[in-house]
Amino acid sequence: MNTDSRAAIRQAIRLLEGLQGPALDQVEVLGEARELLDEALNEAMAHAALEGASIRAVALRAGLSPNAVPPRLARTAPLQAYRSPEGRIGSASLERARYDAELERTPPPGNEPPRFTKRRPSKGGTP
Repeated sequence: MNTDSRAAIRQAIRLLEGLQGPALDQVEVLGEARELLDEALNEAMAHAALEGASIRAVALRAGLSPNAVPPRLARTAPLQAYRSPEGRIGSASLERARYDAELERTPPPGNEPPRFTKRRPSKGGTP
């Protein structure tokens, strides 16, 4: 877990320790704490995925559906450069991120995945 995640967790703990007052005030504080913990959870899920855990395994451990994980991963610092234009991390993007991390490469610039382009236009069919 990185230092940003630890800071978010510490801040959530401070908020929860001071939880008191009217119910509506408590709702606000609990919402803030939940946002901080979600941020830390997303970062932890990204690191687990980079270490080789599958999206399904990450989802199971986090108590989320597998479809909820890719957009959360796309919002994290280590994986945002690999997100698709739809704001998700797919299996191919995750493999690329793992490969780059293993070789200690910097992420690609921008956030669009490489696209296939034809060298020549096709005339269609075989003769």
